[in-house]
Formats: sequence, structure tokens, C-alpha cells
Amino acid sequence: MASGPDSAASGPDRAASGSERAASGSERAASGDLSAVLCPLLTASIREEPATLLELLDDAEAAFVDEDEPGWVTWRHALAARRALIVDEADAAAVEMTAAREALDKCTPSAGTALAMAYLAHLEMTADHFDAAMVLAVDATLQTEGPAAGEPSNELMQAHRWLSLTLAGLDLEELAVAQAMRGQHVAAALREPADQWRMRLLSAQQHTELAQTLRRRGDLARSRLLAVEAIACAVSARELGWEPEDAEEDLLDVVQAWALTCSDDLDGALGPLRRVRRRVEAEGGVWLRAYTGLALARLLVRLAQRDDDEATGEEGLGLLVDAAGAFAAAGDRRRYRQSLLELGQASADVGRPADALHWLEAYRADTGRAHARGRQMWAELFVQRSRLREAERQAALLRRHALEDPLTGLGNRRSAERRLGAMRLGEEPLSLAVVDVDRFKEVNDEASHTQGDAVLRRVADLLREHSRTGDEVYRWAGDEFLVVLPTANEMQAMVVMERLRTAVAAADWSDLPISAPVTVSIGVATAPAVPEGQPAGVVGWRALFDSADLNLFSAKRGGRNQVRAPGGGESP
Repeated sequence: MASGPDSAASGPDRAASGSERAASGSERAASGDLSAVLCPLLTASIREEPATLLELLDDAEAAFVDEDEPGWVTWRHALAARRALIVDEADAAAVEMTAAREALDKCTPSAGTALAMAYLAHLEMTADHFDAAMVLAVDATLQTEGPAAGEPSNELMQAHRWLSLTLAGLDLEELAVAQAMRGQHVAAALREPADQWRMRLLSAQQHTELAQTLRRRGDLARSRLLAVEAIACAVSARELGWEPEDAEEDLLDVVQAWALTCSDDLDGALGPLRRVRRRVEAEGGVWLRAYTGLALARLLVRLAQRDDDEATGEEGLGLLVDAAGAFAAAGDRRRYRQSLLELGQASADVGRPADALHWLEAYRADTGRAHARGRQMWAELFVQRSRLREAERQAALLRRHALEDPLTGLGNRRSAERRLGAMRLGEEPLSLAVVDVDRFKEVNDEASHTQGDAVLRRVADLLREHSRTGDEVYRWAGDEFLVVLPTANEMQAMVVMERLRTAVAAADWSDLPISAPVTVSIGVATAPAVPEGQPAGVVGWRALFDSADLNLFSAKRGGRNQVRAPGGGESP
């Protein structure tokens, strides 16, 4: 696996030992809370701590075994794939990632689903499956930008974080910067100092790496601007007053000094980089030593060119060689390739064409064709999948409009008929109530159709508000509404509908230009439950509706503003 920490860890128990974190993981697993179980796993997954991650995976495995909810299944396979990558079992990792993607298809859109997508994208990128990583990254990005992401949350912040790491690994550094900044904004809204610190570190790092790339391409002005932004992110992280672990603080020191290099303050960067390298060489992990060495090598190569200092140049070349080997050992193929490319360029600059050719051939051999066309593929995929999601959204909108009354937001007649057709009368009591606005034509004639629409909307709101939980209100036609009362016998239905009639009659209509308060007449009909073992002589819903409609007619003839049922039952 690519164990290099493109940013520091997030999550609790940062100072705990591996065994303490494992015990903590057991407690979280017992709670059945997916986010709590994932927290320490994601922390170790993003850092150069494969041993700790394997320990935590062993500890948390029981939490996933009996869970069949799609989110849990997705993460079970994703984490199994991460384990397989750690132990260099590529085939097993591919099987687990396929299973994770299949489970992911069953997850509903949410920030948590976006996080799972982003994490899987990072796994695919780590395994050099660049096309699969690109597709997942596109889908995760679209989901973080959609309404499903919801309010700021730890899941949304982590989704942006893993997207940033994945996109950087795909050499889509501009997009990686954008995701880091979005994650930083979410962290700011969450107001957790540790998360804010780490997202600012990630933003500083991604800005610096893009500045380095732009410098290599000759865009010096923009490179300096990005470096200045990176320094600002680093400074703002320090101003939070949060105390990170030593490795995290060392990484921030490296990033800030590297940003100084990109901003052309070579002398200002040299002292800090020398100091942090001494600390890292004594105490740091393999990846951090390589990362620090790469940053210092880049600075030394530039100083050698500026000062025509051969010894400094040789030191820089030696550090590049060491960094390449360390990145290869850590599984960070992207930075391994970067080290090879810079070794080739630096060797050519000091007049060693044979060495330059060797390093550049090694770089070319390790750079896949799919990787080289990443930007074009991202653009194409983003457009295609954006259109697909828009088509799905439009289809859902059309389905909703086909079944929803646009004026009141209630289900329409087609929706009501579909619902009634699916109900099996006789299994339990069912009552229907047909509600009609009294003298509605006079309202339209006296005021206007606009005011008539306002009356219908308010009546619809009152019916919804005063119905029982589980009752369903539909706009049947014109000024006529239908209320479906599952499990309600005739007496219960009469009580509910009398409450609705009273609510309409007692409502404040003074804001509308109508001469009298609005009232409704209501007809009720009930299909009783048929006792088990007795013949099911139950009428269909259309006959039940016709009965309720006849009782509505009786209520109208009896003076309006009342409720009538078949047995002569009526409201006062």
C-alpha cells in the first residue's frame, strides 16, 4: 500500500499506543456505530503505521462480520482490500475492491457514501488502477457537491480529504488543492481544532506541491502565488494553538520550508529544512524521511545552480537517490516517479547525460499510459457522469410531478388511485374521507383564482397538520380532497374528520379578500376488517370512495360545514 501520509492523521487517541487504540476500537465496535469504528482505522490508514492499522483491523473485524447494511458491507471489503495491499496481495485486494464497489451501489447518497467512494478511489489509485480510481473520484466529487452531502460533518470533511489525496496521487494537483480547501472550510464549520489544524496542513501541502509542479513547467509567477498561499495556511495552522504529534509538526515544518523554496526564499528555507531533517533522520518514519529529503534535495539543487556550487549539487543528487529508494520502499509510487524525473533533470544539468538517460528511462517505465492522460479523462468522465446524474435527477423529478399536485404539494389523484389499488381491504379497517370546500366557486368569483389557489393551499396545509400520523391526504380534483385513514373504524374516522372540519372553520382567513370564513363538508365511508375464517365480502376501494362521496353530497344538502357517514352519523 502507499503508506505515505499526504497529510497527518485525524481522529482521537493520537497519543495512545497501538494496544490502547485497539482496545478503544473494541469499545467503539461494540457500540455498532460505523463512524466510531472507522475513526481509528482511517487515522492509521492515512499514516505510515501499517502495523498499527493491521492491529486495529484485527480488533475491529468482529464489528463488521454480522452487519449486512450496505454501508458496513462496503467498508468491510474496503478495509480487507487495504489489509491485502499492506501485505502485498494484489489479487486479493482486487477481489475485495470489486465486492466493495458492488455494496457501494446499494448505498443511498450521503456524505458517508461519498467518504466510502473517496476511500475506495484512494485504494484503486494505490493499486495503480487509475481508470477505476478516476471513476470513483468523479462520483465522490459529484456527491460531495450535491444536496445529499447535507450539513458540514466529519464524514464530509473526510470525503474531501481522501479525494484530495486521491487526486494528488492521480497527478490532478489543481483538483487536489480544490478538495483540500473544501475540506478546510468544512473543518472550520465544525470548529474542532485538531481537524482544522490537519486540514490546513493538507491545504498547505497541496498548494506547495502544485507550486513545485508549476515551477517545473515554467509558470513561475503562479508558482510563487501558490507558495505564498501555502505559507499562509501553515501559519494559520500554528495560530490555532493546537499541539500536534511530533511527526505532524515535522511535516508542517517541511511543507512550510518547501513553500519558502517555491517562493524563491532559498536562504530562508535552508536553515529550517536542515533542522527538521536532523530530527526526522533520528526519529521519523521511512516516508517522512524520504519526503524531507526530497524537499531538501530540491532546495540544494537550486542553490547549487544559483551559486555554481558543485558540492551542494552532489549533496542534492545523493538525497534524491535516497528519497527515490525510500519512496519505493514505502509504496509511494507517485513520489518515487517524481524523484526519478528530478534525478534525470538534475543529472543533465550537471553534465551527466548517461546518468540522466538512466533515470529518465526508469521514470518513463514507471509512468503508465493511463496516468499520463489523467486530466483529459477526468474532464470527459466528469461531464459524462454529471449528465447521467442530471438525467437521473430529471427522471425522479418527472416521476414526482406525475404523482404530485403542483399547487398544494399533496399527492394527486393518480397517486391516490395507485395507493388505494395496492391496499387489501378486509385485513384491517380502512376509512376514506372526501373533503370538499364549501361554496368554492363563490370564493373564485368574489376574489380571484389566485385567492382561490391560496384557499386550497391553506386547506391542504390544515388537513395535513390535523390528520393522524400515518393518515394520507391527497388532492383529488379541483376543490376536493381525499383523506385515507388506515386502521380507522367509522367512529375513529368521524372523530378525526370532525377535528379537521373544526380546524378549517376556526382558521384565520382575514388576510384573504373573502367575505366569509372558509368551511368544508366531509363524507366518510369505512371498510371493516373481516374476521379470519369468514368470507371476504369486502367492497373494492372505488365502491368505498363512491360511498364516501355520497355522504359528502348528504353533508352538502344538510347545510354544509359538517361530516357525514353511511350509518347516518354526522357532526353537530
